[in-house]
Amino acid sequence: QVQLEESGGGSVQAGGSRRLSCIALGSTARSWMGWFRQAPGKEREGVAAIDSEEAGRSRYTESVKGRFTISKDNTKKTLYLEMNDLRPDDAALYYCAAKPGICWIPSIVTSVYNYWGQGTQVSVSS
Repeated sequence: QVQLEESGGGSVQAGGSRRLSCIALGSTARSWMGWFRQAPGKEREGVAAIDSEEAGRSRYTESVKGRFTISKDNTKKTLYLEMNDLRPDDAALYYCAAKPGICWIPSIVTSVYNYWGQGTQVSVSS
């Protein structure tokens, strides 16, 4: 069983930065992990994902490349999403997701993951 708890959401002006954190409890060793978001009236979309083997592999959706960075600290069992140059269309409920198992090629496909946090809201004002 895996429990995920996100934090770090809030309101920010366009162009600003925000760092999201996700603490993973339970059997999280060597897990697929990723960040997703869902804006009102839209489907949940993958934002970023990272490999389980600390090989430095990551994957990003096109709209956040160069602005967002995913990372993790295995000793703290924490996943991060550093978000820079935020835009109004980045506003959404951001979720952390996990799937136990070895991951060499990160995925931002929603259906891959079977554990989800409750989400943390990010608002961006123009």
